[in-house]
Amino acid sequence: MADVEEQGRKESEEFTDESEEEDSEEEPKLKYERLSNGVTEILQKDAASCMTVHDKFLALGTHFGKVFLLDIQGNVTQKFEISSVKINQISLDESGEHVGICSEDGKVQVIGLYTREGFHENFDCPIKVVALHPQFSRSNYKQFVTGGNKLLLYERNWLNRWKTSVLHEGEGSITNIQWRGNLIAWANNVGVKIYDIGTKQRITNVLRDNVSLRPDMYPCSLCWKDNCTLIVGWGTSIKICVVKERNPTEMRDLPSRYVEIVSAFETEFFISGLAPLADQLVTLYFVKENSDQMDEEFRARPRLDIIQPLPESCEEISSDALTVRNFQDNECRDYRLEHSDGESLFYMISPKDIVVAKERDQDDHIDWLLEKKKYEEALMAAEISFKNIKRHDVQKIGMAYINHLVEKGDYDGAARKCQKVLGKNMELWENEVYRFKTIGQLKAISQYLPRGDLRLRPAIYEMILHEFLKTDYEGFATLIREWPGELYNNSAIVQTVTDHLRRDPTNRTLLTTLAELYTYDQRYDKALEIYLRLRHKDVYQLIHKHNLFSSIEDKIVLLMDFDKEKAVDMLLDNEDKISTDRVVEELADRPELLHVYLHKLFKRDHHKGQKYHGRQIVLYAEYDRPNLLPFLRDSTHCPLEKALEVCQQRNFVEETVFLLSRMGNCRRALQMIMEELEDVDKAIEFAKEQDDAELWEDLISYSIDKPPFITGLLNNIGTHVDPILLIYRIKEGMEIPNLRDSLVKILQDYNLQILLREGCKKILVADSLSLLQKMHRTQMRGVRLDEENICESCHATILPSDMAKPFSVVVFHCRHMFHKECLPSSGLIPGVQFCNICSAKKRGPGSGILEMNK
Repeated sequence: MADVEEQGRKESEEFTDESEEEDSEEEPKLKYERLSNGVTEILQKDAASCMTVHDKFLALGTHFGKVFLLDIQGNVTQKFEISSVKINQISLDESGEHVGICSEDGKVQVIGLYTREGFHENFDCPIKVVALHPQFSRSNYKQFVTGGNKLLLYERNWLNRWKTSVLHEGEGSITNIQWRGNLIAWANNVGVKIYDIGTKQRITNVLRDNVSLRPDMYPCSLCWKDNCTLIVGWGTSIKICVVKERNPTEMRDLPSRYVEIVSAFETEFFISGLAPLADQLVTLYFVKENSDQMDEEFRARPRLDIIQPLPESCEEISSDALTVRNFQDNECRDYRLEHSDGESLFYMISPKDIVVAKERDQDDHIDWLLEKKKYEEALMAAEISFKNIKRHDVQKIGMAYINHLVEKGDYDGAARKCQKVLGKNMELWENEVYRFKTIGQLKAISQYLPRGDLRLRPAIYEMILHEFLKTDYEGFATLIREWPGELYNNSAIVQTVTDHLRRDPTNRTLLTTLAELYTYDQRYDKALEIYLRLRHKDVYQLIHKHNLFSSIEDKIVLLMDFDKEKAVDMLLDNEDKISTDRVVEELADRPELLHVYLHKLFKRDHHKGQKYHGRQIVLYAEYDRPNLLPFLRDSTHCPLEKALEVCQQRNFVEETVFLLSRMGNCRRALQMIMEELEDVDKAIEFAKEQDDAELWEDLISYSIDKPPFITGLLNNIGTHVDPILLIYRIKEGMEIPNLRDSLVKILQDYNLQILLREGCKKILVADSLSLLQKMHRTQMRGVRLDEENICESCHATILPSDMAKPFSVVVFHCRHMFHKECLPSSGLIPGVQFCNICSAKKRGPGSGILEMNK
């Protein structure tokens, strides 16, 4: 089949039915090619009558009695002049080494293609079919059968002579024979028979359904799917027969095998040929249709269908009408269907044409998808099967898809696909960019441009940036943020942005972008200046990232004005880079900012800014009075005189009271509380804190003529001062608010104190007794002595070497041990001895001596 790939695609429309456009969305299962080359020349002068297919070659018989051996492209490799009339059947063995031929004039020949052996016989009737044993090339299987009026079996015996046996006769002409393994199937006018050559038994007879059809005009089609499955097609009927082994208990006089029909159904058209395709069937139909103008039927184009057999029906998978040459003149018997077992190849033979059908491969699938403009699916299929496709290229399909999207106006989709399709091909990328520029869609492709390992020329990126700068400042800023600065000439873009700012000097987007460009160019001072001007949140990140602390020494006020909290945190975190003295100097003219800085510094460390504590007193008094008193309490470096002066000038009573008390002038402090604050509770609290009897006396003296103060004292001093002292000094007849309640409270407090004391006493006595008992038990325990213990006086082993001799040892409760003779004489108390060691260390007498004598 020369020019098969190209010509087949061009001719596919010629073979398929244009009238079935309603099914065009369903992808065909097969593709078709015309067998050409030598076949074309043969069929111009002659007509095909039969053909047999082998994996390696084809054998074609003609009406003029010739047999041609062809390669699979249709080129003639060998020619045999067999007869002058029609060749009816050609049979090949599995090895392809022998060919059997029969013709209309009764000739039968078996020819060895690579040997000289052969068989020639002339019969007095037409021989319609011949079939060689599948293993004919082996010496044990030199058998073949012929079919005319009878079925004859030829076998070569051990004398190298051919022996003839009649297998069947009497049921009309035999029109088809198929031999598979040990089974021979043939068809005559009555039906289909199967013969087991191993057991020499005929095992079935499948009757013909439609006896009204002439068997010579509508011949039977037989096909073995495997060694046990025979497919029978006759007229419009198809039967699938399975040869099975019979149960030995059921045999008796029956054959060892039987046939079960597992599927039987009718078709719409007449069957001209059958072939298996996995679990499906390929059927060649002869079609007759009624004319609209005349009542008579006319011959239509033959159909090649793929069907799925079911037990009583079939499901159509695909159907194609084939335009073969001279189909109007052909009958059902003129068509044949042959197939190759090694490949899924199907040959439709008609007198003037041979068409080859094959399963569509991935290339064909992609062709169909592209034809239907299903580019996404085509690209996906090509990517999945890129190792198996031969005619297509993934990138070319992708480019076709991009072109299609551009034509549709889906520019964003086309640009997105560029990432996947163009890959790392810089030339293709640049071509696409220029195409998008031509159609005015540079913005669409900008976000998909390569910016990693593959990088285009800087001019490409600059061209896109200039395009955005003309119409879309925000888009321009986004690209500057997303694109690395190395992609383009930074200086050129900076100059362009500067030119635009001359026309619009307050544009925040352009200013921010210019600052980012300066950052890429490591011109951090300029970037910092713009960020501060704009009060941009990234200013602190810029300072930290590029260590710009030396550049901000004179910009501290600007930073503080922008965000005091962040600025102070940054300055305090980087004291090693910007000293506190430098910050204080810069903020000298802005005391409110200086206060924020020094306040946070003090909170972090009370001692770091100690030399500024005097200044802080004024700052707190001016800007943050609520924190002045906590500052005075926590600071140990604050000049108290200055603080007192500031507080007195501003009449800060609470702060003045604290400072007076801290400076030791508690009586003056108490006086201010009582006279200026007039807060008895605070006065009492102050007296409690100082715990000074004189202060209590002053407090009582000041309160004695003020009934509300007396009430406050009666309610609060019960635990610090004897209330009787206060009660005795109350003038007779003075009206005191809530006196009764106050006295009741004093009595309740007194009772509570008595109860507490009694409870504590009970607890103390119980604990003392418990501890005494524990001590007694501990002292009464024995003490273990061994060779390791020594006398604390003479430092000799406490136990003598001769334990038989008498000895005395004294062990004190402190666990110090002495030989009795080593102890000094008893002291002041006769009969009582003390541990010398514990007595010398003033740890107690070590009383309760244990004495061991032996």
